Amino acid sequence: MATLLHNVTGSSGVDITLLQPGDDIDIKSIIIANTHASNDATVSLFIQNAPSSVSASTFYIFSTVAIPSDTSLVVDSSELPIFDNSEGGYGLYLTVGASDTLDVLISPSVLII
Repeated sequence: MATLLHNVTGSSGVDITLLQPGDDIDIKSIIIANTHASNDATVSLFIQNAPSSVSASTFYIFSTVAIPSDTSLVVDSSELPIFDNSEGGYGLYLTVGASDTLDVLISPSVLII
């Protein structure tokens, strides 16, 4: 089952898996909250197929966006591309700076029980 709530502690150059290919989640919105009290967070959000493959295709939703301290970025369905999150499709990933601390909340279009 997909994890929709993530506490993220930064590590430069490391991609964090938010949704794996095969999670079958249709995203309604994503909230990315910078929980650091004084530092901006630098965030990139992207989709990628076959993440362990050298020939993976990567498409950025946004790249190196600065989110001010104690601020949230809300990305809703009108700004998100429709992508195939089924097995063999795309996963959703996040890259953050080394000292960034974030909460990421994914709201699916359909409630998962």
